[in-house]
Amino acid sequence: MPNELTHLDAEGKANMVDVGDKPESDRTAIAEGFVYMHPQTLSLIEQGALKKGDVISIARIAGIMGAKKTSDLIPLCHPLPLTKVDVDLKLDKQKNAVHIVARTRTVGKTGVEMEALTAVSTAALTIYDMAKAVDR
Repeated sequence: MPNELTHLDAEGKANMVDVGDKPESDRTAIAEGFVYMHPQTLSLIEQGALKKGDVISIARIAGIMGAKKTSDLIPLCHPLPLTKVDVDLKLDKQKNAVHIVARTRTVGKTGVEMEALTAVSTAALTIYDMAKAVDR
């Protein structure tokens, strides 16, 4: 593994990596995360009983939107033409959590791991926002 940071120039200034000469290839990434909560909150999500609406559906859409906005949120990320974003959310009653898994895909010159991570983060933040009134 190289010891140099690719996002810094010779003077230590931040810059976007030049991927112009790299060949295009199939790129995929998977990221996952959990949002932990009280059992009662998880039950309310399962029942669709939170005042803000269907947490799982809205978090899924938020995750997809987050992946698409990654280059707007992370300063040195390249804008990518995503060919697939899948955000899967499952209630995990043993952990009192919502388990989030995001899969991203493109054909391009740079990876899609930041898009997968941003999808998970955005979905998790949406769950927190929707449930915070009953569980802080």
